[in-house]
Amino acid sequence: MGDRAAISRLTLDHLQITLDSARLRLGREPVILPEPLAGLVRDLASTRRGHAVIGAPGSSRWLFPGGQPGRPISAFQLTKRLRDLDPSPAQSRSTALFELATELPAAILARMLGIHISVAAAWQRTSAGDWTTYAAVVSRRQPPDAADKPRQRGRTSRRHRSA
Repeated sequence: MGDRAAISRLTLDHLQITLDSARLRLGREPVILPEPLAGLVRDLASTRRGHAVIGAPGSSRWLFPGGQPGRPISAFQLTKRLRDLDPSPAQSRSTALFELATELPAAILARMLGIHISVAAAWQRTSAGDWTTYAAVVSRRQPPDAADKPRQRGRTSRRHRSA
């Protein structure tokens, strides 16, 4: 439960928010948050509210205000809220990994993630990131307008050739 406890103690000082970016500082260097996560963090920072808010909403320094005034949310309560939202992180993680497999060569993917090259190659094949099959698939495609137009047989008239 250590990670959730650390997350529950995040404050507004951990965020660097501008109109076009959101950064989260967990160590020395802040991490740039991609969309839609950046938008969600911007919303959270501007509308956060605990159960025991005293004064104006959003006046707490905690990113996740708790049920006791001036205290962050407990790790237990944060876990409960996440379970209620049912974010299904395993599915999102798999989707992200397969997307990486379509964009990176297997050797780089294996080195980056610390997995065996054969696993990375299998992910590429499964996610259609295998460039050898890609070339074959592309060569069999018809141009987008070819399916809509009937094929003309024989020679076109002189009037159409000069146009």
